[in-house]
Amino acid sequence: MSKETAIRAGESSHPLLFRQVSPGPGDSTMQFWLLHFWDAPKNVKGGPGILLGIEMLMIDAEGTLAQGFIGQNRRNQYEKELQRGRIYTLTNFYASNNKVMYNVADQRLVICISHASALSKVEEDIEGILTERFRVHSFSDFEANCDLRGDLHDVVGHLKLVDGQALHQRPVLCTNEDSTSRKVMVHLQLKEGPVINVYLWDEAAESFRLKFDASAAIPTVLLVTTVNPKRLGKLCLSSMSSSRVFFDEEVDPTKEYLAWLTTNPSVISLVNPVEVVKAETLTISEIAAFVKREPAQVAYFDCLATIDDVKLGTEWYYIACKDCQTKLNRGPTTLLCPKCGNENATAVANYRVELSVYDNDEQCTFIILGDAGKDLTGRKATELIDAYVQENGGDAAELEVPLPQCFIDTIGQTKKFRIKVAHYNFTSTRLSLTATKIVSPAELPPKYLPLKTLPGTEVENTELAESSGGGASAIDDQKKAKRAKRSD
Repeated sequence: MSKETAIRAGESSHPLLFRQVSPGPGDSTMQFWLLHFWDAPKNVKGGPGILLGIEMLMIDAEGTLAQGFIGQNRRNQYEKELQRGRIYTLTNFYASNNKVMYNVADQRLVICISHASALSKVEEDIEGILTERFRVHSFSDFEANCDLRGDLHDVVGHLKLVDGQALHQRPVLCTNEDSTSRKVMVHLQLKEGPVINVYLWDEAAESFRLKFDASAAIPTVLLVTTVNPKRLGKLCLSSMSSSRVFFDEEVDPTKEYLAWLTTNPSVISLVNPVEVVKAETLTISEIAAFVKREPAQVAYFDCLATIDDVKLGTEWYYIACKDCQTKLNRGPTTLLCPKCGNENATAVANYRVELSVYDNDEQCTFIILGDAGKDLTGRKATELIDAYVQENGGDAAELEVPLPQCFIDTIGQTKKFRIKVAHYNFTSTRLSLTATKIVSPAELPPKYLPLKTLPGTEVENTELAESSGGGASAIDDQKKAKRAKRSD
């Protein structure tokens, strides 16, 4: 069947075009090509999502895109009849103008299946209907529409990295049945603009993996439909439930981009993953807003913060499995690793220290784990424990080793921390962020310079109060001195 032709007119009347639809009930007949359909979820933070129904993307004879909707109560009646890439006629419908966010089509009205609707598949081929249409936008367009939750457009570019792996050899993609397999992160070079991070989730991530692994050659060009532009330190794009992915020769925009690359071979230079995969630097309030607004996921950011205090009341280290760094459980005679299943695990002491930190806007708790503790103090946890045992005698397993002075000495220092946001952050009422690395010494931006505040990133004062609460002061006099210094 031809890719571009017009709908055949009926003998008695022409089908209703999408641009002719008006709000409210309609009894006319329309004819369209079903491009795509997907579940319409309502995300509930901390709980399972709720399905509202099925959303559809349709195109008519003029090439106008419209969005359709089938409510969950009518799902069983219509779902088996839906097939991507087929022509349908619809008589009796309701055109709703209630959708105000995340529009995926030209027509602002949503064509809803009502109790009186008759939806039927056209079995014979009809010449002249567009079978695909994309709404590709540039980097500047995405910049202008960032964080507005408005129209969702398409992006096309050539791949630089896939999950942090360069393409000079085929990247190995995660296929485990866990949360990490829900996401693929690619670095995409746009024709006009910088390399941009594109996060693919759920079905879009699965579609990417299946197509990528099935390709005989490593794909070069990627098109992702209906992406949501967000700013997380810098502009990035995130897939939605409606998103689809296409490679090299699949559709016209990727073919055209691939042809452009052949005439501009210099742009396909290999990249150094260390140079491109840089954690985005966010403020504490921006990280809090990310946790508040985004679906649960593992993410890494850099954050500049000054150490205000070291919290007491908990042990500053834990006994971990040497192989996987998981906290060991004590058995009758041996130490057991719950992750490795090793019943006679080799133990090593790992840092776990809670720091109260602040930046120019907010404060919260950073939990220093593993190598971040060594980065901060210059010494391994085992060295500090051994030194205390040598000075005081006794058995290290029985001694209560106090917080080393080298941690208290860090009060007042400003560092760039590598922060890991984990799944528990999305359900916890207290903002405690895990620092896995001290990237470098740092300085906070001058207070008199206005910090860039993103739309919708404000964090409630009560949340911040909770995030920095708990634990006794390490040295009250030093703490007061640091705060006095900060207020000067």
